Amino acid sequence: MKILVIGSGGREHALAWKLRQSPDAERIFCAPGNAGTAEVGENVAISVSDLEALIRFAKENRIDLAVVGPDDPLAAGIVDLFMAEKLRAFGPTKSAAHIEASKIFAKELMRAQKIPTAEARTFSDSREAIRYCERVKLPVVIKADGLALGKGVMIIADAAAARSTIDEMMNQGRFGSAGRRIVIEEFLRGTECSLHALVDGENYLLLQSARDHKRALDGDHGPNTGGMGAFSPANNWNNKLQSQFETEIMQPLLRGLFQEGIKFRGLLYPGLIITSEGPRVLEFNCRFGDPETQALLPRMKSDLLPLLEATIDGTIDKCAIEWDTRAAVTVVLASAGYPGKYETGKSISGLDDAAKLEDVRIFHAGTKRDAGEIKTAGGRVLAVTALGSTIEAARARAYEAVSLIRFENYHYRRDIALSAVAANIDELP
Repeated sequence: MKILVIGSGGREHALAWKLRQSPDAERIFCAPGNAGTAEVGENVAISVSDLEALIRFAKENRIDLAVVGPDDPLAAGIVDLFMAEKLRAFGPTKSAAHIEASKIFAKELMRAQKIPTAEARTFSDSREAIRYCERVKLPVVIKADGLALGKGVMIIADAAAARSTIDEMMNQGRFGSAGRRIVIEEFLRGTECSLHALVDGENYLLLQSARDHKRALDGDHGPNTGGMGAFSPANNWNNKLQSQFETEIMQPLLRGLFQEGIKFRGLLYPGLIITSEGPRVLEFNCRFGDPETQALLPRMKSDLLPLLEATIDGTIDKCAIEWDTRAAVTVVLASAGYPGKYETGKSISGLDDAAKLEDVRIFHAGTKRDAGEIKTAGGRVLAVTALGSTIEAARARAYEAVSLIRFENYHYRRDIALSAVAANIDELP
């Protein structure tokens, strides 16, 4: 098979790397890809937003399967366009991707199906939103309705911060059209957990659990990012919670989508917070998580390709996944200033030495090859993943690899998976 992976981040490198291992994968193309994807496939200089060019490339090169990584092209309807041209693509249609593209739509769906989530109100007028924040208990969470690269969620502790955040989102266009409407919801206390499920329209198959680290700085301080690291399995997940998740979240969600006339086929990734009363949905995502994918796929022993095909064909109920029992820890190395303004073009050293370590895999994100060197080309630059018999062992190996890599003014969190090592028990509230 000829496979086209659409995207340029660490998630897409991990997907291309895993698909390359399939005996049925003849050629892997990545559009636009990065310096890492070029090592497992062939990069194609087409932007993820140029849907017509992607379709043209797929037709001219007789692509058998396109795997869509990022949320933006899914929200723009890339899968619908591929289907209209009789091309196979993994990912939800535009109507199904609305569950991530609009937090307001997701909230209304959860409310209708009584899916446990934070109490919330939606606003399209900034003055009304500010007045609401002046009379509710703080902290609250303010979310841009649309897609904002994982940065459109703010935890607000005081009225002054609420006013400035609402003004920046709704009036100053900080996130463009994504922030014209906002959701203000109660702040839930607990620990976060990421669940991924391959959904074929009627049935689903859960992947292993993972935990993401969204804040930029150690101790969960600083602004939200696209994710600064992850580990799998999650140390706050168990069979009881999974049973609750399936009966109270997944099954009602699929029922609600069906009632809306939506058939979801692709990867559904609910972001959860585990409270004292059980799992609550923070958000729904309609694609593989980043950096969770970089922690999950090295643990997947099964061939990924037939799983993606079964999802498209509606036969995921006939599939099972074999997992490596070892844990995985992923540490993200980012450019100085990320998630704000940052510089690119910095030379990266130590990649070969780090890659020689046993059970270490380095996934590229914001990288490019320039004049024989690998240089930075984005905010999140690399995701360093290590496997180990325990979270502690995987963590030690990941940071050993990180210590060998250098580029100017890079930064990373030094506490990825530390809570799992320090507690060494479930962190259930």
